[in-house]
Amino acid sequence: MSIDRHLVDTNVFVYALFPATPQHAASRALVETAKDPDAGLCVFPQMLAEFFSIVTNPKRVTLAKSAEEALQAIEQFLALPGLTLLSLPPDVVTGWIALVRAKPVSGGEVFDVQAVAAMMSHGLAAVYTYNLSDFQGYAGIQPEEPPAPLPATP
Repeated sequence: MSIDRHLVDTNVFVYALFPATPQHAASRALVETAKDPDAGLCVFPQMLAEFFSIVTNPKRVTLAKSAEEALQAIEQFLALPGLTLLSLPPDVVTGWIALVRAKPVSGGEVFDVQAVAAMMSHGLAAVYTYNLSDFQGYAGIQPEEPPAPLPATP
């Protein structure tokens, strides 16, 4: 596995599934890099549950997927040799509580703070996301958008 590991935020997986979104090409290209066992991409279980929640909800996406379609997409992601499913160690809860006390959040923002706590527990510094501000302001955490895909060669 690559030493330079990146967490992949939920929104990248969502955009990778929906070709009509402006972020699709970069998201799909990033997910495709996980065909390489040394890609160094990681995900937490909570992000896959959040992915399922989003893509099956017609209030969140234009063309909602069925539960089975969402599960198949998750299985396809998890089958990629360069994407590692990381566990949530017990210290994530205490880390999450400390982070929320230091930088109060509300509503759904709490899930990104939990991801930050899990990143810290696993020693991850980088996260690919389109919601950069959700991961800014935490020591040692570096959010970045997925890189633009390389143009196809003729």
